[in-house]
Amino acid sequence: MELELGQLDLRYEALRTRSASRERHLLASIAQVGQQMPIVVVRDAQVAVVVDGYKRVRTLRRLCHDTVLATRWELSEADGLLLERLLRAGDADSAIEQGWFLRELSERFGLGREELARRFDRTPSWVSRRLALVGELPASVQEHVRSGAIGAHAAMKYLVPLARANEGDCVKLADAMAPLRPSSRQMAEVYATYVSGNAQTRELCMRDPLVVLRARAEQSREGCVDRTPVEHLLGDLGIVGAVAWRARGRLVRGAVDGATEEERERVRRASAEACAGVEELKRRCDRELGDAR
Repeated sequence: MELELGQLDLRYEALRTRSASRERHLLASIAQVGQQMPIVVVRDAQVAVVVDGYKRVRTLRRLCHDTVLATRWELSEADGLLLERLLRAGDADSAIEQGWFLRELSERFGLGREELARRFDRTPSWVSRRLALVGELPASVQEHVRSGAIGAHAAMKYLVPLARANEGDCVKLADAMAPLRPSSRQMAEVYATYVSGNAQTRELCMRDPLVVLRARAEQSREGCVDRTPVEHLLGDLGIVGAVAWRARGRLVRGAVDGATEEERERVRRASAEACAGVEELKRRCDRELGDAR
């Protein structure tokens, strides 16, 4: 069937990330051969709610079309959303995108974590971890992810740990990186520089990450990657701190929920060994730093 674009309800558009390259490809395709695949809608009262086809809708609007080919599922809104998500499970949504979707189902339809876990054939702790993930990432950073300025996987791997440690710096770094539309590798380089750097280096990462990327590229070209022993030590200490925060975050998000007693005992032993290593490191640092030499 054919629907007018102005009659569509796009309430779930924010649950999807955007890709400029994919949208350019789709624009060229529809401009050349027209719309080939219908969008999918369900009925909410008299309104057609789009559950699949947001890129096609945006593309048709850019091409000044008034109508769109659509197919309607005779399902409830919640069931339509769940079916669409399960049908495209092979697209491998990031954990952040999964968190957006789970939060929407929870808030709009009142589905509890046990019900969400059952519908997705997952554990309640899987649901809890993803809901916590989107709760930890600042809203402005999530907007950069939705717009496609920052990749979802890069945000999950680098910005979420930073948000747990320092939310203000996370927002500043994301705001500085978004205009660059960085690759995952570039995000990793700036994050590594931030974690291993001193206060001035961290400030530079948040103020002008492009300078940081250019400096790293120049070092790589010239082979000037040697650092002083103190710089290596600072880098190691930064990694220790980042890993500790990451491990804490896993515990907060329910990493041991449903674990067996044997698994819990293994975690206790590993935690004790890690703490012993950190305590010995601190004692050695205190002794060396207190030495007049």
